[in-house]
Amino acid sequence: MAIPRFKTILYATDLGKNMRPVFRHAVSVAEQYRAKIIMLHVAQPLGATGKAALELYSPKKVKSLEHDAIKEILDKMQKRLGKFQRDELGKDSTLVAKVVAVVGDPAEKIWKFAASEDVDLIVVGSHTGGGFGSGFLGSTARKLINISDRPVLVVPVKK
Repeated sequence: MAIPRFKTILYATDLGKNMRPVFRHAVSVAEQYRAKIIMLHVAQPLGATGKAALELYSPKKVKSLEHDAIKEILDKMQKRLGKFQRDELGKDSTLVAKVVAVVGDPAEKIWKFAASEDVDLIVVGSHTGGGFGSGFLGSTARKLINISDRPVLVVPVKK
């Protein structure tokens, strides 16, 4: 049996304020294996009630709002990445190959995205206090561990 090699690491984040240690783990593994990191944020879709209310008042706005929200999330991720690289790495890094934001069920989207990008390792936080809700491991990380066919590194997150 061959020793695992990590060429592509998927770092899934909810953009919570306590996610820096999780990203540090992704960076550490990437540096050790000379791997690339893909950053992924999955935004929960607008609920049925919210979507119905929006469609009632402005049916053409729903798609536009989702598109604008994804753009805002991507901008936020790019800014955080730049700041992290300056603060933590002291330089611009080429470790992060791609920054992506999508809408959907977090665990399902992370799993499907990992398969589509053929990542070798998924790195997530154990839980968060916001973003996806009250418990990253409570729901997303636990579900991801159960459905993933790839290794998942779950990093403890302090509140």
